[in-house]
Amino acid sequence: MKILASLYRDASVSIPKLSKDLGLNLSVTYSRIKRLARRGIISQFTILVDESKLGLPATAMVGINLDPKLRDQALDQISKLDGVREIIEVTGRFDVFIEMKGKSLEDLHKRVSDWVGKVPGVNQSEIFVEIAEKRIPVSFKVSP
Repeated sequence: MKILASLYRDASVSIPKLSKDLGLNLSVTYSRIKRLARRGIISQFTILVDESKLGLPATAMVGINLDPKLRDQALDQISKLDGVREIIEVTGRFDVFIEMKGKSLEDLHKRVSDWVGKVPGVNQSEIFVEIAEKRIPVSFKVSP
C-alpha cells in the first residue's frame, strides 16, 4: 500500500529512491511493483498535464441525455470532439457526463452548444463550469 501511495503521488520516482524512502530492499521494491502491474492493480504509469499552461484554462463537466437508439453513435462522435477529456456514463438525471477543456468560458459554451448539442442522439445538455479544483491525496489501506 505504501508503494501504491508513493507512485500515486509521483509515478516518475525512481525505484532506488522509492525503495530508500520506504526502507525496502531495491529488488523487493522492484518485484512488488512488477507484481502489482501483473495483477492489474497498476494499469499504467502516466503524467498529469497542466493544460492551463497550454492555453486551455477552462474546464467544464457537461451532463448529457441521449436517445437510447443513437447512444453508441453519439458517444463515438462525442469522443472525437476537440477538448473532450473524459466520458463517464452515470445513473440519475443525466446519462453521461463529459469533461471538456477550453480556452475560455465562451469557448466552452460554444463547444457545447455548437458541437455537443448538434451530435445526433444528444437530446439535452447542461454545462457545469469548474470554478476550483482540489486534488485529494489518496491513502491506500488494506481491507480487514
